[in-house]
Amino acid sequence: MGEPPFRILPRVTPQNEFFWTSGQDGRLRFLRCGECRAWVHPPAPVCPDCLSKAVAPEEVSGRATLATFTVNHQPWIPGYEPPYVIAIVEIDDAPGVRLMTNVVGCEPDAVRIGMPVRVTFEHREDVWLPLFEPEGGAS
Repeated sequence: MGEPPFRILPRVTPQNEFFWTSGQDGRLRFLRCGECRAWVHPPAPVCPDCLSKAVAPEEVSGRATLATFTVNHQPWIPGYEPPYVIAIVEIDDAPGVRLMTNVVGCEPDAVRIGMPVRVTFEHREDVWLPLFEPEGGAS
């Protein structure tokens, strides 16, 4: 098994560290308001719905629905060879939360809008990148 492809990693800050390290235990987490129970993503210090500062990470199931995607065929990043799927998924149990990610574990031609997916994590340095694969295994 060779070296994994190069990835540009996110900037980890005290505000988003919980999100980028959450996958260490295999769980996906987003901020949730303790007052109005709204989900807050991307991470912010206050709830955009009620302005409460009582936001804290909360675990979700990791299941999502593919909202849209594109298949990249251009070699934009050295070492990260196309084709690969860039997608936006809607988190099933966190209404309103969408996440830009990659779909992995299947051929790009098998990816469809509306397909159920589940989180899987790719560990790089000090972050666990949330990627998504088809629910029930590769197609």
